[in-house]
Amino acid sequence: MFITDIRKEFYEVVANQRVALLVASDIDALCACKILQALFHCDQVQYTLVPVTGWQDLGTAFLEHKEQFRFFVLINCGANVDLLEMLQPDDDSIFFICDTHRPVDVVNVYNDTQIKLLIKQDDDLGVPSYDDIFRDEEDNDEEGGDSGNESDGGSEPSGKRRRFDEGAVERRIERQRARREWEARRREILFDYEQYEYHGTSVSKHAAMVFFELAWVLTKDTKDMLWWAVIGLTDQWVHDKITHMKYVTDVATMQRHVSRHNHRNEDEENSLSIDCMRISFEYDLRLTLYQHWSLFESICNSCYTSCHFKLWTLNGQKKLQEFLADMGLPLKQVRQKFNSMDMSIKENLRDVIEESSNKYGIKDIRIQTFGVNFGFKNRFLASDMVHAATALLESTEKDDSDSDSFIKALDSLSRSNLDRLHSGIDLAKKKLIAIQQTVASCIYTNLILSQGPFLYCYLMEGTPDVKLFSKPMALTLLCKYLLKAFVHSTRNKRCKLLPLIMAAPKDVEKGTVIVAGIPPESETSDKKNFFGRAFEKAAESTSSRTLHDHFDTSIIELKMEDRTKFLDALITLLS
Repeated sequence: MFITDIRKEFYEVVANQRVALLVASDIDALCACKILQALFHCDQVQYTLVPVTGWQDLGTAFLEHKEQFRFFVLINCGANVDLLEMLQPDDDSIFFICDTHRPVDVVNVYNDTQIKLLIKQDDDLGVPSYDDIFRDEEDNDEEGGDSGNESDGGSEPSGKRRRFDEGAVERRIERQRARREWEARRREILFDYEQYEYHGTSVSKHAAMVFFELAWVLTKDTKDMLWWAVIGLTDQWVHDKITHMKYVTDVATMQRHVSRHNHRNEDEENSLSIDCMRISFEYDLRLTLYQHWSLFESICNSCYTSCHFKLWTLNGQKKLQEFLADMGLPLKQVRQKFNSMDMSIKENLRDVIEESSNKYGIKDIRIQTFGVNFGFKNRFLASDMVHAATALLESTEKDDSDSDSFIKALDSLSRSNLDRLHSGIDLAKKKLIAIQQTVASCIYTNLILSQGPFLYCYLMEGTPDVKLFSKPMALTLLCKYLLKAFVHSTRNKRCKLLPLIMAAPKDVEKGTVIVAGIPPESETSDKKNFFGRAFEKAAESTSSRTLHDHFDTSIIELKMEDRTKFLDALITLLS
């Protein structure tokens, strides 16, 4: 059931209770969790935080906590499956779900006792009407009634009775036919509704924004909470979950909140103190981590510029040198850390880069975003925070368990933990370099194969940095980068319109691979992904040993030996 008043129907309900917070492993969920934790601290609400990485984790977490808790808050997980069917909870357990995964499962929508959706109800969701998919089981009673009449009518003349029988039989056949038609229509409606997986609609909000607006309604919103809401939005954009139009609209909403907060603090002495925090709206460069790197390395390792210049070719390298010359920037300056560049160059750097980019056909090198200053020394863009937190969340260090990585990523979002944030930025740089090198080698060695209805690329065991790509967000980012690079480098027009499936080794001992599918690369894409359903069908039809454990249905795990038959089934299915 959709909740209309989040304050009354959610916050006031849980305010005096003990709450279990089940939080998915993505940055928007982490930010939403930080905001909710801050609110709970304000009102002294007792809660237990449990990070969950997939459906199995969620099931285990619920089993461990169902005795102590009645109220469960699920952040960025749980909306797109029939939760009650999966968890089999007691009748008094109540689930509050704040999730950007779509489509929302119809049972969750129409259950009004145990499932409360913290999701804005809108027409874009396209939820089928109740009568089209649910039907009362009264037919059987009617059939039973007919047979009763037959036995009662024993004393009536046989001719009359036969006519009566014929009438009953016809009615029953008619009812069965109507039921079959209704079921066929129901299957069709559900197929259309569940066919594509996507994140939010044009009017829905990301999880961090939902809880920030709750804090605002409660008049408890702080600058930290606003910054977390900004990072949550930027995460959706960095990981390509929302359309550009949706991003721009949401940035405008955030900008109003930023102006309000900055205006509120202008009179306070706080704005001059050494540990103050100032959020600003920026029209900044689409160069990843450039303020914490050298400009040269950032241009080389940002998907946007690297694909435009085709930096994996010699011509591309030459073009980049010409581009730098055109800007009139000395190589010595470009190759040293951004912080150490001459002030005279830094002052109008953005305008200079934008001007040269337009000459080289790189449109939109600048993007609307937000920056933050902690005191006088530390400055970060929202995208820096996203990359750093993601790198910590998907750390591949041997000693780190999933929950250790979760806590580190959560810590890096606090301004009191800048050392953690800087270590995240260093990890993010390594990851971006690894992605760039992998893309270059895949294109050079023609690892991307056209399989008919989709492109396919498999990273062999032994590829450098392959361990990094056993993590879902890293693999998806590589996928998007690789597809963009391939579209820029191929001459085959048909291939430019194809989606991409990518597989990488997950666990060598168990012999499993992780498989991710992404929709075709296009500016106007609505970001809807059909691979989730396709993967299920292909696994079913070939009895492949797969594990559909990720909250994103377009990412699965598969046994190495079943890879060939699974791919063949996919080709047949999508042709």
